[in-house]
Amino acid sequence: MSNHRRLRLLPEWLVSYRGDWLQPDIVAGLTTGAVIIPKAMAYAMMAGLPVQVGLCTALVPMVIYAVLGASRVLSVSTTTTLAILTAAQLGQVVPKGDPAALLRASATLTLLVGAALVLACLLRLGFVANFISEPVLVGFRAGIGLVIVVDQVPKILGIHFRSGTFVQNVLSTVHNLPKTSLATLAVGLTTIVFLLGMRRFIPKVPAPLLAAAAATAGAYFLNLRDRGVELVGHIPHGLPSLAMPDLSLVSVLWPGALGIALMSFTETLAAGRGFAREDELAPRADRELLATGLANVGGGLLGAMPGGGGTSQTAVNVRAGARTQLAEMVTAAMALVTMLFLAPLVAMLPQSALAAMVIVYSFGLIQPIEFHNVLSIRRTEFSWAIVAFAGVVLVGTLKGIIVAIVVSLVTLAYQVADPPVYVLRRKPGSNVFRPQSPEHPEDESFPGLLLLRPEGPIFFANAVQIAHKIEPLIREAQPKVVAVDASGVLDLEYTALKMFAQIAKRQSQHGVQLWLAGMNPGVLAIVQRSPMGQMLQREGMHFNLEIAVSRYLMQLTATARQVSQAETETPTPPVD
Repeated sequence: MSNHRRLRLLPEWLVSYRGDWLQPDIVAGLTTGAVIIPKAMAYAMMAGLPVQVGLCTALVPMVIYAVLGASRVLSVSTTTTLAILTAAQLGQVVPKGDPAALLRASATLTLLVGAALVLACLLRLGFVANFISEPVLVGFRAGIGLVIVVDQVPKILGIHFRSGTFVQNVLSTVHNLPKTSLATLAVGLTTIVFLLGMRRFIPKVPAPLLAAAAATAGAYFLNLRDRGVELVGHIPHGLPSLAMPDLSLVSVLWPGALGIALMSFTETLAAGRGFAREDELAPRADRELLATGLANVGGGLLGAMPGGGGTSQTAVNVRAGARTQLAEMVTAAMALVTMLFLAPLVAMLPQSALAAMVIVYSFGLIQPIEFHNVLSIRRTEFSWAIVAFAGVVLVGTLKGIIVAIVVSLVTLAYQVADPPVYVLRRKPGSNVFRPQSPEHPEDESFPGLLLLRPEGPIFFANAVQIAHKIEPLIREAQPKVVAVDASGVLDLEYTALKMFAQIAKRQSQHGVQLWLAGMNPGVLAIVQRSPMGQMLQREGMHFNLEIAVSRYLMQLTATARQVSQAETETPTPPVD
């Protein structure tokens, strides 16, 4: 094999690697690992899985994405959102929480998520992630964050009850408050205060690692197990082993796997694009689908839970100075060292300390300021964020994804089904035409000429609505010519052409002409091939609105001149 072909098989970042990147990559990998490894264990616990699953998730997907992914700084393991979605799916198929059954179900779910992402890549469905609007994601993330916090509070309190809906969990927590373990509560609250204090005063220090180390030391020296504090317990040490999926669960798990795959891809792409450097191309959607999909397939076979790129962990990686995916390789090596040598220490970690980490980092999903920002700009989209939030809280996380997608699609349908139609005026002394507004009373209008501008594609879903907006404006203005500025019309479908032809025909019966101006080449070609083009002829189609107005003013001047000449040539009747 030639050297050129060998280089093509290597990751792009490795082929172009520079020596001065080595130190920052190693430092960033160690720093990110100190944050990710405790969080990955906490996320596994959140999903109802043994903590070694979290360690596998910080190892296998990391390595696979580093080889196949496009982003140089993206950190791929799992996230808060994916963990709670996984918990909902596993709780559905393994309600009694049998450890062996959970591991089989997790392997099946992770493989399905990976297969869904790979299939989406083959079908080039990367654009689907763009169909979830940002306000809907704001509501969805906040709902997820609140559900996670409520789910982890019983672990902080040291109480146990059968998990149910969000409302049931809140009521059960309140009902069981008298059974709170004070020692467990003290560990949890201390961990929360420690994490928040570190974030506030020493943000660059790996707080999760220090918190985990302190909680483990406390459990050992204070003998917390005998005081009623639950510990992580035995962790199998050694290399990840092959995980066997349970194919009988495929028919039950695949709908949830599609939802998890969608959120995994959405978070991965958002983090990859959000942290792309100015000298790098933004990650391509379909390549990210393939890389994340294969990372999940490999992870599922070796005992990991569903994973993807995380914004918070990628932010840590970037702030620590990561230049390439070598940093992620270093993080994966830390996870491997933990699995091989540090498992006995991790077994001493209190469950309430892990729950405290989950709560602290889940609160980051709840951002009231984002709701305020949406509300300050558009009240309608604020309502969509609230609907997505309520969907997650009231009907569950997986169904909440469906609510979020439906809300986004309804949003899109609403926007294209009710496009605006503006009445235009000309800014004095210029060729700028803008919607009439009380803020610009000086803008010019032209007697007998109505200028209109619809925006967006015009097709069967909105053609009637546009007609209902145009005809009242014509009746009110009583113009001689209606000039429609089509520069904002991206496409004109058959139904829309028929609608314009009907308007032109009805108005011509009242002596009103319809003109079209500013059509893009595609729309112009469609109009010319249609009966509408034959009706308008060349005189009714203009290159832009400025030319249309000039043509109208010339006609108006010519008509006035003809009237004046006619009056001059008319003989004056003799006076008796």
